[in-house]
Amino acid sequence: MPDDRPFDLAVSIVRRLQSAGFIAYFVGGCVRDRLINITPREYDIATNASPSEVEALFPGSETLGKSFAVTRAPAGGVFFEIATFRMDHNYTDGRRPEKVSFTDAETDAQRRDFTINALFYDPIHDKLIDFVGGQNDLKARIVRCVGDPARRFAEDHLRMLRAVRLAGTLDFKLDPQTAEAIRNNASKLSEISAERIHGELTRILTESQRPGDSIVLMDDLHLLGVILPEIITMKGQEQPPEFHPEGDVFSHTMNMLNMMQNPSAQLAYAVLFHDIGKPSTAVAAADRIRFNGHAQEGALLAGEIMRRLRFSLKDIETVTYCVGNHMRFMDVQKMKRSTLRKLVGAPTFPLELELHRLDCSASNKDLSNWNFLKEFQEQLAKEPALPERWITGRDIKKMGIPESPKIGILLATAYDMQLEGTVKNREDLIEWLRKRIKEES
Repeated sequence: MPDDRPFDLAVSIVRRLQSAGFIAYFVGGCVRDRLINITPREYDIATNASPSEVEALFPGSETLGKSFAVTRAPAGGVFFEIATFRMDHNYTDGRRPEKVSFTDAETDAQRRDFTINALFYDPIHDKLIDFVGGQNDLKARIVRCVGDPARRFAEDHLRMLRAVRLAGTLDFKLDPQTAEAIRNNASKLSEISAERIHGELTRILTESQRPGDSIVLMDDLHLLGVILPEIITMKGQEQPPEFHPEGDVFSHTMNMLNMMQNPSAQLAYAVLFHDIGKPSTAVAAADRIRFNGHAQEGALLAGEIMRRLRFSLKDIETVTYCVGNHMRFMDVQKMKRSTLRKLVGAPTFPLELELHRLDCSASNKDLSNWNFLKEFQEQLAKEPALPERWITGRDIKKMGIPESPKIGILLATAYDMQLEGTVKNREDLIEWLRKRIKEES
């Protein structure tokens, strides 16, 4: 098992609680992860101590809503969540109980979502406490609800997406009864806030071992159509086999998702949405199926979806830019040097380049343009792709040009010449501009 500072600090909290006469255990994902040799993201602790008793033991702690009995306690500069064993009552909003009552560990385990998340571990006595069969499900690599799955999903509808995330992250299978309950309750996901869906979907795409398979599982469970109906339209959309021997747009996109390695959220969504405009632009031309303007259409659709799911403006701008411009990589070997430098110097270029690599790898395997761009990057290794401009608007005004659109045109032309290497230095460029202004006057 991993042994790190957060673990040691969490053990110190359990030890202090137990020394004060209380029952205290690690609980949830940290127990699950340590049992399968994964370093936990965080350590949660469960106890029979009340919030006020926890606060008395840990100066500087604070309880996050007395009714839910969760206290954040400091240890070594790190805060840990300590929850009092509880029973939840009367879920009415598909998210949280109206009230809770304090109880014992076994009853507390019965309210939790999945068996593999309902394990307790006593680090002081090295003892695993399992009231729900979670250890057997861990060994069998199964995600199973605690008790009646329909009831668990009625309590918190987001648990349906969480089941997909757990299965994808751990490479586990869903228990058949759990899967069937999700299918029967999938429509209730529409009652969940966009922010919560966005957060869980992002974790599915960035943490799953094979994110494409997780999206396919969402489709099988009838969840995909509830939150991303636009993705469903890609199923069955044929593509020219000479460019896409892998099959339809949906299959192509899922292959790309599966090929990602430790992706950022922006890359994952750029991949998911990059061909979303194909179904609505498909035309059976004389030679083959064509998707004229699909990149631009895709950018519009991606923007609509991301606004619906409450993405940040920065993420929307970045992802839609990559989606809307991903087809320009087809022409990089024909581009002028100045255009290439602008492409490579853009802040989105690393993301765009990886999107292009995945796009090719998941279709015709032709990486010639990717290799060309990598070589061009190496040529520019000792200088910025977009150096500081030699010429400014003030320079052009001094040449007698009044404030007008012509200044912008001359600036753009001058910078292209600088990037192309047509002129050697600022002085040569100024001389060229003077001659052009004189010729046009």
